[in-house]
Amino acid sequence: MTHIRIVTDSTADIPLALRQELNIEMVPLKIHFGDEQFLDAVTLRSEEFYPKLTSSPHFPRTSQPSPAEFLGLYQGLLEEPNTEIISIHLSSALSGTYQSALLASTMLEESAGKVHVVDSRSASYGIGALVVAAAKAAQAGQSAAEIIELVQTIRENFYIYFLVDTLEFLQKGGRIGKASALFGSLLNIKPILSIDGEGEVAATDKVRGQKKAIARILELLAADVPNRRIPSLHIAHANNLEGAELLREVITQQFEVQHVDYITLGPVIGAHAGPGTIAAFVRAV
Repeated sequence: MTHIRIVTDSTADIPLALRQELNIEMVPLKIHFGDEQFLDAVTLRSEEFYPKLTSSPHFPRTSQPSPAEFLGLYQGLLEEPNTEIISIHLSSALSGTYQSALLASTMLEESAGKVHVVDSRSASYGIGALVVAAAKAAQAGQSAAEIIELVQTIRENFYIYFLVDTLEFLQKGGRIGKASALFGSLLNIKPILSIDGEGEVAATDKVRGQKKAIARILELLAADVPNRRIPSLHIAHANNLEGAELLREVITQQFEVQHVDYITLGPVIGAHAGPGTIAAFVRAV
């Protein structure tokens, strides 16, 4: 019987305890403050990152894992007989992480076809939700083909809306994507951002003030999920639990939510989204 192992990267923002419970392997991205280098979610965690972000004189930079880092992990996992790997990663439109993983998979000459690299076309728990579903399906004994089909189905029925305090971090980090038209034109305007089907950051709307922005997110979700049933809702925040709780409250009042949880945006995602960000990750199937 084939044994399926699930691999992701640190930008999936899956809590450590859940990764351990589901036997998920994680390759960290790197974050740099000047000459200091840290491993995302390994040597620098969220609770240490946000104070450092506000106190450091350096704007944080991020970098992807190398193909060699993926290759070493893949080789180790494939030492176990009858193993296949499904490796799910940060949107290829936002990072070269997916390409590093894909290149590593082509170097496995004796294990050709045993590593399946998937572009999440998403970020943070937009990846995490796919990875967790894949890991649960693997534990249930599903085949690689069945798991990949499941991941694709969830990906096509997944909605993300996030509010940032400022577009400065996305702009300086080079990840502003299709939201660039908003930059420099915001006076107390809250941009509602999403990640489009191509995996790029895109502007959905702009509203004055957080409460009006959250009300607009409810309208958008009502169009996305007309039956108002949400199997899984994850509310994420970048050092803004109060805003996250407000977002959770209004969504759970208006929708039938089966499962809800909080996620703290990790250092790499937080470096690009910026402090104060809140986000709703909605799985509709």
